[in-house]
Amino acid sequence: MLEHLNSVPQKPERLVVIGAAGFVGNAVAARAEKDGVSVLRVGRKEVDLMSSDAESKLTKLLRPTDSVVAAAARAPVKDSAMLVENMVMARAMVRAIATVPVAHVVNISSDAVYADSDQPLTESSCAEPGSLHGAMHLAREVMFRAEVKAPLAILRPSLLYGAADPHNGYGPNRFRRLAAEGKEIVLFGEGEERRDHVYIGDVAELVARVLYRRSSGILNIATGTVHSFRDIALKFSSKVKGSPRSGPMPHNGYRPFDASGTRRAFPDFRYTSLDEGLEHG
Repeated sequence: MLEHLNSVPQKPERLVVIGAAGFVGNAVAARAEKDGVSVLRVGRKEVDLMSSDAESKLTKLLRPTDSVVAAAARAPVKDSAMLVENMVMARAMVRAIATVPVAHVVNISSDAVYADSDQPLTESSCAEPGSLHGAMHLAREVMFRAEVKAPLAILRPSLLYGAADPHNGYGPNRFRRLAAEGKEIVLFGEGEERRDHVYIGDVAELVARVLYRRSSGILNIATGTVHSFRDIALKFSSKVKGSPRSGPMPHNGYRPFDASGTRRAFPDFRYTSLDEGLEHG
């Protein structure tokens, strides 16, 4: 689903990462800096995307030769107010990028845009989100497609993990911290849901490859392997117990992916296994 506009990898003249203080944005910026790419890190201190002058401030920072990664969001979206806030933020980014004819844009979306399925999800699977979080990301994708004229890549990662994650999300990130504190890991239900977990270093690597090849189109970032939350918790501690669920099991307890899109786009890339990723931190 990706088209490479650069026949061979070529570093961008400058990379602008919007949302560079976040988990994904920081990892992407650090990965590019490692290769000697000039990176402009844009966080809330530089441009508050909720402010009335966000569009003009961002426009003044951009150059026509820039590659831009849009990684800023308030996530996960839990209510309608957060949905509206994210749309305001996206509008500022989209309008600024549309005003300055930049060289390339990468929008960090989410697998939450997809409808639930018992079959492995691909880039052509039905985008019919069942959550406000997914609706936000899908609406944002449509905004970018409608108004940004530069080559656009939309990346849809599955669940992300890594020691630097600030959200303490349910899964490897929270389990690691609870085990380090000697606390019991309490699962939702019996932790039987099986999900695809992606190491943050793989996300940064794939974004770098997309930038260097100036790729356009859609790419899922998912390993193609699912693990139950219970199995992951037991990798950290033996003090694991279940708990009654307060609602239905997300995604019917199963969210598989077909990773062939990544293999086609970048044949030499291999996802980090869960055990390796947990060792990296």
